[in-house]
Amino acid sequence: MKLLNRIALAASLLIAGIGSTLAADDNPDTLKVALLPDENASELIKRNQPLKEYLESTLDKKIQLIVTTDYSSMIEAMRFGRIDLAYFGPLSYVLAKSKSEIEPFAAMVVDGKPTYRSVLIANIESGVNSYADLKGRNMAYGDRASTSSHLIPKTVLMEAGLKAGDDYQQHFLGGHDAVAVNVANGNADAGGLSEVIFKQVSEKGLIDASKIKVLGYSKEYPQYPWAMRSDLNADLKSDIRDAFINLNEPTVLKNFKAEAFAPIEDADYDIIRNMGGLLGLDFATM
Repeated sequence: MKLLNRIALAASLLIAGIGSTLAADDNPDTLKVALLPDENASELIKRNQPLKEYLESTLDKKIQLIVTTDYSSMIEAMRFGRIDLAYFGPLSYVLAKSKSEIEPFAAMVVDGKPTYRSVLIANIESGVNSYADLKGRNMAYGDRASTSSHLIPKTVLMEAGLKAGDDYQQHFLGGHDAVAVNVANGNADAGGLSEVIFKQVSEKGLIDASKIKVLGYSKEYPQYPWAMRSDLNADLKSDIRDAFINLNEPTVLKNFKAEAFAPIEDADYDIIRNMGGLLGLDFATM
């Protein structure tokens, strides 16, 4: 009996210890902040040092910037509480929301609005001059969980009467920059990516813009959301939200190509959920 009592006591102490650890985690000393892995990881970390410094100063917390290997690993990291807040694409946010308790709180404002669009591009020498010309050709996308480099351009082509697999071959290259590079180099006839990132890779000289033509643009869709774990301390969540909504540091905003950050809510992304239904996507299994 004494042995059983000791085992029971040890078990209760272990459970109590686990409980206190979990309770403390709602207000961690170090906030793990994940950046969307749509470009080179080292470049993203370097470019977002001003954001790190701003958040450390504003929140009085240590900040650890994280870039996961791909969208799926970022979603899983949020699902299991390994990151505290993250910069998602609209589709990757919807996927993460379907698997974890998170809430969006801010999206960047560009040209006075919290929306953006995709661009569909083609290689000049491919002979692709319109969406219809993509029949039987190779189309490059970024990550499967990317909004502007998969979901949106694929929807544009579907609305033009083109279905992946039946009318053209789709290839996933991981990042937006990889799409632009492969289209410019002729490894893909055409591709879809964020208009903002297309401009960035063109301005930086990462591609020869003279080898690419623009086929068209999508409609406007809600901007990339910042989201955080719902089980964070209420005061901390309020501080995080305020830090972004009140952000006016020129260097931080410049790195995001943003004028400001505006409040958002989950319902703003119902349009993305509806697009997924149009394409027959099952968010629970992606």
